[in-house]
Amino acid sequence: MPALPPPLRFIITGCAAAAVHFAVVKLLVDGTGMRPLVANVLGWLTAFGVSFGGHYVWTFAHQQTHWRHALPRFFLLSASGFALNELAYAFALRYSPWRYDVLLALVLVGVAVGTYVLSKLWAFRGTAS
Repeated sequence: MPALPPPLRFIITGCAAAAVHFAVVKLLVDGTGMRPLVANVLGWLTAFGVSFGGHYVWTFAHQQTHWRHALPRFFLLSASGFALNELAYAFALRYSPWRYDVLLALVLVGVAVGTYVLSKLWAFRGTAS
């Protein structure tokens, strides 16, 4: 059976991380009454481990980047993507009549494309030998 191409592995790993992110936010908002923007921070922090681990060992393993090289780069990329996520989410929560969970799903998908491109070209790019 042929290996899945990296873009498909990125989508699968990203969907797993997004599902964790979404579930944590939903649990915190619906279960504890936490504000969506605060819960979103905790959701991102939880999902970061899923995202980095999956991308490091599966999506971009072929690029043979040491984790000490990839982790800070991916954290910076992920944190930047999250900042964009949080700004877009805050804007959407304020100006859209849609439910918080629908808006979160839309924002998570929107940020994913840029994350893939920058992960491939920078965060998980191998060092020159």
